[in-house]
Amino acid sequence: MPVGKVLNSAIANAAHNYNHSNVDDLYISEAYVDEGPTLKRFRPRAQGRAYRIRKRTSHITVVVSSKEGTR
Repeated sequence: MPVGKVLNSAIANAAHNYNHSNVDDLYISEAYVDEGPTLKRFRPRAQGRAYRIRKRTSHITVVVSSKEGTR
């Protein structure tokens, strides 16, 4: 679901920002996921210890380009 949302956003941004009237000419030129910030939380454990919980996040990047010869 999140990847589809990012792809739809990239298509909408290309259509709006670069005046692509025909979105069928667009293709995915790059797609990658980078590590985002990690939220660190602590959970109580036995005998007074604390256990670190890392809630990981990510950055999804999708780059769309138009086919050669079209604009």
